[in-house]
Amino acid sequence: MENEAKAVVTEFLTAVQNGNNEKLAALLSPGIKWEQPGNNQVSGLKTSAGEVFQMVGKMFELSDNSLRLAAIKSVTVNGSEVACLLNWTASRGNGDELDVDNVDVYKVNNGQIVNAKIFTADIESENKFWS
Repeated sequence: MENEAKAVVTEFLTAVQNGNNEKLAALLSPGIKWEQPGNNQVSGLKTSAGEVFQMVGKMFELSDNSLRLAAIKSVTVNGSEVACLLNWTASRGNGDELDVDNVDVYKVNNGQIVNAKIFTADIESENKFWS
C-alpha cells in the first residue's frame, strides 16, 4: 500500500511539473476533497476534480500563467497517506512574486488521490498573491 501511494503521488507531482492534464485527471478521484489554505480567491474546500481544475485554472490566470512547481523537496509515506514538501513559484507583470514552501498531504485509494490537504509556510504571502 505504501509503495502504491508514493508511486501515485510521485506520478501526480511529475504530471504537475510537466503540465500533463490528462495524467492529472486520471490520478485525481472524481470526488476528491481538496483543502486549500488561506482567505483568498483560490482557498477553501474543493469537493470534486472539476473544482480542483477550476482552482488551478484561476491560479494560472492570477499568476499570468507563471505558476510552477519549482521543487519537490521531500516525499514521505505513512500507509495510504503521502506528505510532500514542495516549493511553488509564480510572478505577475506588476512585480508581485510568490516563492513559498508548502506541505501537501495526499491520501491515495485504488490508485487515485482521494483527499488533499495543503499547508503553507507563508499564508500572508499566499493570501496577498492570490487575492
